[in-house]
Amino acid sequence: MADSVSFQQIGVLGWYFYMRTVDLITRKRDGEELAAEELQFIVDGYTRGEIPDYQMSAFLMATFFSGMSDREVGVITELMLRSGETLDLSNIKGLKVDKHSTGGVGDKTSLIAAPIAAAAGVPVPMISGRALGFTGGTLDKLESIPGFRTNLTVDEIKAQVAKIGLAFAGQSAQIAPADGLLYALRDASGTVESVPLIASSIMSKKLAEGIDALVLDVKVGNGAFIKRQIQARELAQIMVTIGRRANKKVVALLTDMNQPLGYAIGNALEIMEVSQTLQNGGPADLVRLSLELAARMIFLAKVTPTIEDARLLAEQKLLDGSGFKKFREVIAAQGGNPRVLDDFQLLPNATGMREISTPRGGYVAGIDAQLIGQAATLIGAGRATKEDAIDPAVGVILDVKVGAKVDSNSVLCRLYYRDDANVEEAAALVEDAFRISVNEPEKRELILEVVS
Repeated sequence: MADSVSFQQIGVLGWYFYMRTVDLITRKRDGEELAAEELQFIVDGYTRGEIPDYQMSAFLMATFFSGMSDREVGVITELMLRSGETLDLSNIKGLKVDKHSTGGVGDKTSLIAAPIAAAAGVPVPMISGRALGFTGGTLDKLESIPGFRTNLTVDEIKAQVAKIGLAFAGQSAQIAPADGLLYALRDASGTVESVPLIASSIMSKKLAEGIDALVLDVKVGNGAFIKRQIQARELAQIMVTIGRRANKKVVALLTDMNQPLGYAIGNALEIMEVSQTLQNGGPADLVRLSLELAARMIFLAKVTPTIEDARLLAEQKLLDGSGFKKFREVIAAQGGNPRVLDDFQLLPNATGMREISTPRGGYVAGIDAQLIGQAATLIGAGRATKEDAIDPAVGVILDVKVGAKVDSNSVLCRLYYRDDANVEEAAALVEDAFRISVNEPEKRELILEVVS
């Protein structure tokens, strides 16, 4: 320890922080439960810049392996929530409801469900995140729209929700800033999949929004951070409990992520698919899940007396174009050009394309969503480190889904890129992602479970 840092280098206060932080990392590594004051020391110290990235990364990794008690999760959620402001939306009529996904490949449901719910009269203040690992981020998708601003102030969020019923914003120094810092570090330190860290991150952001209710989409499968349904149920139950303790109504849907959702993976490509979906031309799985999430939001907002009525209203707002109109309003309000939803040439476009074909015929028995996500990240659609820039134009578009019958030499998907440096490696990953069988696979349920 003395070889890496000295008392003379960092002084009395620095030495105190260094030694105390190492102590807490070691205790968490050994599976000990930390006191509220000790967790506050870690969170506040990192937020103020007194604890460096390398020590916080070590603490996150210790948490990843040793976990946290329910009490610790509650404490760290509260600490991150209180690190900034809480939105006061009490002057906006109606119950405020948000929706959040734990992250999946091709998951763009927030951009569909939220406009539909807002069109049905639900006020939706949505604070979203960026790409984590091989999964896409809502903010990155929105920022592929030229001019679209996600760095809204608290006052701008409140004004926009009051005026048009929906705002998409990122975290700022005002809203749960501790989580904003940890969110990026988790991505770069390989600790994204930690159940307590996921729960505290999501719930601190969401409680800071001043919402009354929350709909969670907890992804399960090879294209999600949570691979097993039992872990997903544990995460959902923790978040529902945190919400209940804060007097918020929370419902969580466990949904299948063993193949990409929809056909498009990549930021601008997913905006195109969102546009098609809101104009009644979307893939069946994306439409079904988006409508169910919107219906849950509508029901929790008490716009309808039953969930069945909420489903009918959500479908109506999709079919009559109200959701599409609402999304156009949001784009215009946040500095973007809503014409991108009609003219895709106004979005960033790739310059290169490569087709991936199957050498033999049969049924598509599986599509490994994680490999597809990793391939998209390799060509620039995601981040390997927190400093990486994302290329909004690139990604993957599937030609088939699980269950499709294909002939030999049929195209399975297309890679869209602007730099061919990693195309060969990405193409190899994509080829490995597809499993072709002589037998037709059994149909999988999209919505696996509901936790409330």
